[in-house]
Amino acid sequence: MKITRAVITTIAISLSMLAAMAQTGNIVATGTFHGAAHKTSGRATVYQSSNGEILRLTHFATSNGPNLHVILIAASDAQDNENFLDKKIERVELGQLKGNEGDQNYDIPAGTDLSKFKAVSIFCERYNANFGTAPLEK
Repeated sequence: MKITRAVITTIAISLSMLAAMAQTGNIVATGTFHGAAHKTSGRATVYQSSNGEILRLTHFATSNGPNLHVILIAASDAQDNENFLDKKIERVELGQLKGNEGDQNYDIPAGTDLSKFKAVSIFCERYNANFGTAPLEK
């Protein structure tokens, strides 16, 4: 595998961002993923920084799937699809999953009430399947 200068620069910037977040960002909430429809693992942590709130997935891994999204749900956990799909539980879209493995960041929209949205879900829109959930604790 050929490593380009752009890849090295991207890695260096990502590592420096993580280090800066760890030094200046406050941890608002954190939780560990458990699999629902698919084996999912890793940690979800919400950081408060001077630029707003950021969700960071670390040591993250899940099954590859079509049209996967990262969402916050207004529930303390989601063991299966019924928990928030059938009951129409409120959710906040953070974007499409950037990769099914590895560390990644997502901006949380300003004004999101994290006392209401207490879990992170990896959600497959095509099949209405919850791949995994991380209940957030303060």
